[in-house]
Amino acid sequence: MANLITGSSVLPARREPIELDTADGQRLVGELALPLDRDPVATMICLHPLPTHGGMMDSHVFRKASYRLPALAEVAVLRFNTRGTSSVQGTSTGEFDGGDAERFDVAAAIERAEYDDLPNIWLVGWSFGTDLTLMHGLDPAVAGAILLSPPLRYSRPEHLAAWADAGKPLVALVPEHDDYLQPAEARERFSVVPQAEVVAVDGAKHLWVGDAERVLDEVVARLNPAAALPLPREWDGPMERADSTAYSDRTTAVFKDVPRPE
Repeated sequence: MANLITGSSVLPARREPIELDTADGQRLVGELALPLDRDPVATMICLHPLPTHGGMMDSHVFRKASYRLPALAEVAVLRFNTRGTSSVQGTSTGEFDGGDAERFDVAAAIERAEYDDLPNIWLVGWSFGTDLTLMHGLDPAVAGAILLSPPLRYSRPEHLAAWADAGKPLVALVPEHDDYLQPAEARERFSVVPQAEVVAVDGAKHLWVGDAERVLDEVVARLNPAAALPLPREWDGPMERADSTAYSDRTTAVFKDVPRPE
């Protein structure tokens, strides 16, 4: 009998806790989730929202990606806490550096994916994670990037120019009611990247609450175009339930008290 896939549904996968050692001596906690009985066809490296305001590797869209995509789409999901970030998975060493020293964190995640010989590596950043993607994600091993709610707050025009020159796929999912960058402005800002695709998501907000399924469908459409979409909303097989109560008072990607630059 098929069961409905909910926010706490954990589908079968090979999951292992991992540690990433950065070039500047930090140790980052993370997790790698792989399809249970086959090799992945693509790899999603998750770069989470702003850690000073609740962002972490367990922010809800990335949790759900880890819970579902290895089984539903043959996608490997590598997620980790950037320096100084805590979640139930643990705390990474170091301190938040506003996107600068985090370049070592991004590099360490890509190196781990390469070391494990994971295929078709894509960066999927959310909010602050989109800035890390744009600033530090142009690695030869990276096939492309997906940006969820990009605020374009820490990244600069020269970073967009570098992506334009690289020609690698760049997809921005922009909520209609985003607090920081809405679709019309996003199309203008990303127009300098000829290959950039801006996808406006009607009714959605910056935190993607209630819209995680749409996000995961859009991600899988790029990483594994052969997968049937929309992804199944039911699962006929073993299923566990995660305890998400630890996150009931945690936000996911807000910039309270952080001035918006002109």
